[in-house]
Amino acid sequence: MNLVAWPKSHAISLTISRQASVFKPDENAVACRLVVKLRDANLRFHWISAYRREPMTRETILSNTPPPEEDDPHLRPMRMEEMIGQKDVIARLRVAIDAAKQRDEVLGHILFDGPPGLGKTTFAHCIPNELGVPVDLLSGPSLKAPKDLVPSLTNLRSKQVLFIDEIHRVPKAVEEYMYTAMEDFRIDLVLGEGINARTHNFKLKPFTLIGATTRAGMLTQPLRDRFQLREHLDFYTLQELGQLVHRNADKLKIDIDDEAALEIASRARSTPRVANNRLRWVRDYAQSRADGKITLEVAQAALAMAEIDSLGLDRQDRKYLDTLIRICMGGPTGIETIAATMNSVVDTLSDEIEPFLLRSELILRTPRGRVATPKAFQHLNLIPPKSAFHSDLFEGQ
Repeated sequence: MNLVAWPKSHAISLTISRQASVFKPDENAVACRLVVKLRDANLRFHWISAYRREPMTRETILSNTPPPEEDDPHLRPMRMEEMIGQKDVIARLRVAIDAAKQRDEVLGHILFDGPPGLGKTTFAHCIPNELGVPVDLLSGPSLKAPKDLVPSLTNLRSKQVLFIDEIHRVPKAVEEYMYTAMEDFRIDLVLGEGINARTHNFKLKPFTLIGATTRAGMLTQPLRDRFQLREHLDFYTLQELGQLVHRNADKLKIDIDDEAALEIASRARSTPRVANNRLRWVRDYAQSRADGKITLEVAQAALAMAEIDSLGLDRQDRKYLDTLIRICMGGPTGIETIAATMNSVVDTLSDEIEPFLLRSELILRTPRGRVATPKAFQHLNLIPPKSAFHSDLFEGQ
């Protein structure tokens, strides 16, 4: 056995039995490593020391000291009794969960649909905790082929929950592969290739599939029918959002007044996710510009700096209304014209801006184009135009 020369900055002692080959480590490495090719299974070596001229820094990997508490803990509830709002949905789910526990059976498949930010993923985390089972999280866009789903299905435990977010984006091949898994708890595996290929029926352990989607209409009828429970999540009331802001402010360990909580809730677009984002921003403003306590004046000043008005409209929303009212005379105007005037794209306007404006009754979608409502003119303190179209629209105002 031949050993190569080592740098003088290293001191190494080896005890080797049988045959082995030792190679010189990279001189640019901070710590020296031994690269050994075994010629026999019986190899023993002892590293005495290996240092460069400069001392090597050490980083603690394991420690019995607990990590410092996070300043911004996770705001998502982990049990259904911690959730605020969606009372009817929670009541129906409790009936299904209690019945499954009493029969010692697997819970039926559940499909949640509704706009973003209303708690679909929160339910997917709370239900497994209520059942006392683990959960496996998947995303619909990541499932390109059935082979991407097989590892998760075959590794499921009995009565475990499998959650697929954005399930409407699952390809058709994967969706059809899920039919037998959901209904019969089995999948077909093809072993081998060519004339030697054979199909093996793999029995799965009973599991619960929870799907979440913002576009239930994109799901095929066969897939929708395989969900025993289908729940639609609706928007939150002002009082529910006010309670949510109060509870999350306690989790963030910051004082907040009742009026300030309602002020944040009133500008949160009836959506918990938006309320949490608004709360985090107001907290940062209160700690930076105020004494750390969120009062009504602090909340209003923080939201004014973020350019969020009393209805929850941001700068892009108001720019849309200003373009429709000031340049297009209130409509009717095609969305392509509005997008070109705002130097934006149609998808951004139709998917991000228009849904809240429609829900707030600020615009209308007509066969002739988009039209600003009287409420939009009043919100921007503008006088409605005297056109033939708007004379009927504003009649009685």
